[in-house]
Amino acid sequence: MKLLTIFTPTYNRAYCLEACYQSLVHQTCNDFIWLIIDDGSTDNTKDLVDGWIKENNIEIRYYWQENQGMHGAHNSAYELIDTELNVCIDSDDYMPEDAVKKIGEFWRKYGSDKLSGLIGLDANTNRELIGTKLPEHIKSSTLFDLYYKHGVIGDKKLVYRTELTKQFPYPLFTNEKYVGLAYKYYMLDQQYELLLMNEILCCVEYLQDGSSLNMFRQYRKNPKGFAFYRKELMKLPFGSLVFKYRQAIHYVSSSILSKNRRFLRETPNKGLTILATPIGFLLYLYITTKTRAVQS
Repeated sequence: MKLLTIFTPTYNRAYCLEACYQSLVHQTCNDFIWLIIDDGSTDNTKDLVDGWIKENNIEIRYYWQENQGMHGAHNSAYELIDTELNVCIDSDDYMPEDAVKKIGEFWRKYGSDKLSGLIGLDANTNRELIGTKLPEHIKSSTLFDLYYKHGVIGDKKLVYRTELTKQFPYPLFTNEKYVGLAYKYYMLDQQYELLLMNEILCCVEYLQDGSSLNMFRQYRKNPKGFAFYRKELMKLPFGSLVFKYRQAIHYVSSSILSKNRRFLRETPNKGLTILATPIGFLLYLYITTKTRAVQS
């Protein structure tokens, strides 16, 4: 049994998958499976992947589904993965050639069932670190504390134990395609910490059609998913009052966008939500104004 599954959700991204594939072919350690979750592509993704499977350079598994969005693709991946560890490498990203080797060595040396996995670094295509390094005075931390206590900035690469990522599946909402992926990670934070690994595990290229640049449009198109996400974050036992107030503001705006008149009854913190309602309404107006051209 291989140690690691590298899973790649993709939707009409055949034009940029080659770099990811080549980076996996050139790994110095082959203790991995590449699982491609095709989230309803209508381009030549399947033909491309079939060709790679015939080349037989690495073990590849391919799964096609009707389009569900990134979180739906993650749900499918976690259901299918049977290795001890998993990591998501997006279709426009790739791994340094020693990444799999470093993950395996680090986990075998320090990993245990008391941890949820490990966290490493992202870099751009020039190998320049995205954001900050991980703190060096501690060996493990929750993801939440890294960002809200230790001052970590920028995207990082998460490698999780598969038996844990099978928990807390993302809900699917009709006609929506997005729920914040951190929902699952923060749920796991309530029981486990991540090992800190100050090594570059992924090289990232932000493309114009990638989800990183489209947040306001995502708010507009997926209000039920965002309302769910904000509501769950308001429940976190380790979240500060300021953090929860910020979530309440977004919860209000997403609830108005989804035309949910019951949002005050459904909130986990009624007092905080009432206080957040004026600013939440202003955020709703701002989002609708910014995205009006997109919706029309």
